[in-house]
Amino acid sequence: MTIKSVLFDFDGTLADTLPLSFMAFRSVFLTYENKLMSNEDIVNTFGPTEEEIISIHLSNKDLVNEAIEHYYAFFEQQFHDCVVMPIDIIELLNDLSQQQIKMIIITGKSRRCLDICLKNLGIDHYFLSSIAGDEVNKSKPDPEGIFKAMELFQLKPEEVIFVGDSNADIVAGKSANLLTIGAHWFETVQNRTFSIEPDFIYKHTTDLKLLINNSRTKELLQEK
Repeated sequence: MTIKSVLFDFDGTLADTLPLSFMAFRSVFLTYENKLMSNEDIVNTFGPTEEEIISIHLSNKDLVNEAIEHYYAFFEQQFHDCVVMPIDIIELLNDLSQQQIKMIIITGKSRRCLDICLKNLGIDHYFLSSIAGDEVNKSKPDPEGIFKAMELFQLKPEEVIFVGDSNADIVAGKSANLLTIGAHWFETVQNRTFSIEPDFIYKHTTDLKLLINNSRTKELLQEK
């Protein structure tokens, strides 16, 4: 196969934002539920957007909007203290961009939260598009977001790979008949072990670059 497009999950794949997300959710539930949640507890709520998680799990529904604003205020205020853009991710994005690889973000995050991340990290220009969790009817593990991106940019399954750190990412990618990559290059990931094995598990971004570079090299050799 010749890889011409890479679909990326965001949290734990493109940026090490999961620790900040855990802190923000912990602050919300401690403030509004008087409940101290572990990282595992919080991961078990994942799937819906940030707003939906808070709405579902907050007992007092009259305080949902206030709690959502609390989450975003905490997330944005703490962002630069908690999140840095690793040089290896920038090098990966630069490398793929130079090869004219079409890159798209498929995330369960809300559009509001994703935009906060992209604005603060300054990486928005690398991506053709991004599809957030509140821009689909069914978030991952449903492949709706993947199919939406593939239809929008006329991508062929055999030319696309999906990269993510969670079970939901791998299930979604496989449901769309894509080659799947388990991303384990950050210390904090959503799932350390996968319920369904991805085609490859990479602990370094250089492995992903090598996979793509090799596929492109084979294409050039076949053209000669």
